[in-house]
Amino acid sequence: MFKTQLRAILRASKFGNTLIMYPMIASVEEVIKANEILEEAKHELRQKQQEFDENIKVGIMVEIPSAAITADLIVKEVDFFSIGTNDLTQYTLAVDRGNEKVSSIYKSMHPAVLRLIHNVIEVSHGKSKFTGMCGELAGNPLATVLLLGMGLNEFSMSPSSILKVKKIISSVNISYARQVAQHAMTLSSALEIEKYMKNVLKDLELDYILEI
Repeated sequence: MFKTQLRAILRASKFGNTLIMYPMIASVEEVIKANEILEEAKHELRQKQQEFDENIKVGIMVEIPSAAITADLIVKEVDFFSIGTNDLTQYTLAVDRGNEKVSSIYKSMHPAVLRLIHNVIEVSHGKSKFTGMCGELAGNPLATVLLLGMGLNEFSMSPSSILKVKKIISSVNISYARQVAQHAMTLSSALEIEKYMKNVLKDLELDYILEI
């Protein structure tokens, strides 16, 4: 089934810019195996003389702490990372976000989660590759300056968040964002970080966005 899906993506790649992203990766071994199957799919298409993008880029979803921690090993096998903060937060903090009894512990701006995110971004940049984010944190205006300062390359979010996040990004100097991120990473709790980020938006006269 997996190979069938890969062949379909490859065949579609001749019509436009297409990327392949493996979900729920826990180890570099999984990426290596997936890439082997991808090469098999490419070989089969070549034999059938079916066109596809020979240079199609391959990445992974970083949703499991083990992938974030071993990003330096995985980066050798991929072209990009995409951080799924919903699952990454849940698995890092051992919190079922759907369970009302413990949902208050679910904090994507927890220092542990932010350190994992920062590590993934740093590793990818060290190899001249890019990191995107497709979890709820990417569309949270409170986190925009922080993520920008960390060097996040791509923000993916629901349409309702685009204008808010775009406004913040277009209003912030990157050097200032880096200073904000550096300070935020020294704070010891999600509550402290959220409070600090609210003050950052207030200083930028952008705190009204949180009320929209």
